[in-house]
Amino acid sequence: MTEETTTLTEPPVRDWPTPNLDGTDFDPVLADLMREGPLTRIRLPHGEGWAWLATRYEDVRTVTNDPRFSRAEVTRRQVTRMAPHFKPMPGSLAWADQPDHNRLRKVVASAFTVSAMKRLRPRAQEILDGLLDGVVADGPPADLVERVLEPFPPAVVSEVMGVPADQRERVHSWTRQIISTSGGAEAAERAKKGLYGWITETVRARSDGRGEDVYAMLGAAVARGEVGEEEAIGLAGPLQIGGEAVTHNCGQILYLLLTRPELMTRVRERPAERGPVLDELLRFVPHRSSVGLARIALEDVELSGQRISAGEPVYVSYLAANRDPEVFPDPGAIDPDRDPNPHLAFGNGPHHCTGAVLARTQIELLVDTVLERLPDLRLAVPAEEVAWRRKTMIRGPRTLPCTW
Repeated sequence: MTEETTTLTEPPVRDWPTPNLDGTDFDPVLADLMREGPLTRIRLPHGEGWAWLATRYEDVRTVTNDPRFSRAEVTRRQVTRMAPHFKPMPGSLAWADQPDHNRLRKVVASAFTVSAMKRLRPRAQEILDGLLDGVVADGPPADLVERVLEPFPPAVVSEVMGVPADQRERVHSWTRQIISTSGGAEAAERAKKGLYGWITETVRARSDGRGEDVYAMLGAAVARGEVGEEEAIGLAGPLQIGGEAVTHNCGQILYLLLTRPELMTRVRERPAERGPVLDELLRFVPHRSSVGLARIALEDVELSGQRISAGEPVYVSYLAANRDPEVFPDPGAIDPDRDPNPHLAFGNGPHHCTGAVLARTQIELLVDTVLERLPDLRLAVPAEEVAWRRKTMIRGPRTLPCTW
């Protein structure tokens, strides 16, 4: 009698240099990895070793929902990563596992509910109208990134967080630098030190808990002993930085509308149906460079016929999951009538974006208001002359020169 055993061959380790890409082109390295199989192995520019990469929609959902894959464990390791700096803050939701994750999220959850966003909407519209008043008064052409997309989302986030008006530009300069890789580890570390030092002072100053903003909630929670001060500070940082993603995502969405006349016509002529179109654009846009945050397998797990051993790091790609042809037929095409559209643009599982409703509110306001206030909006330069961000973790246009 012979005993047959099946040996799973591990895929080769692929270097992923995260190239600078123009427009909304899909990362060719990620496309190659998707073709190689549902699970591949990657090595990113910083950190140590290699990590698994899951690209299939169902595998991404599994990893992000399965407690056997831990975010907290990553804080004790130097895994391969895109960011040059790696100093997770205690209390950050991004690195928390259950039950700590729910305990921390509960403290600020009421600031990001649908009802809270309905209350915020008039103030957000007021901020946006003020910016566009200036654009209309000055007349075309105008760089919409500089005049509208850069200032609006951070201003709205600062409203939710409770940042005083006279300190918002300083806070914004820190958050902008933190998501960039252009200045290297030292510049990012200086920005993080500045931002988190400011957050520390603010949380301490808001210990009376007066107000409905996030810093008031955090100050009160610390005073009641529900969270530690370090946890409150670590919780606030990523929420404060979140506005940067809306700037870049909406920049990509507007670029797609401006370079696809049939799509722009559809959105203008059928405003009541903009919601599903925005969902499709959120599915389509390459939100980020490379991948986000890793997880560590706490025990051996089989995924798509491949064994992931305990202790091995795992990344998921939401971008790849959103292009899975088994879930999204013809995934490389923008289909404004796609239904259903279960995209993962805001993540999945316990770590689904805390500010997802806020982000969606801002994107809807930006698209609706820009199209209403700037009739016949079009690019003021050929599409190939639009400048795109370089050395950044979140992709988007650096400029968007428009006329109307």
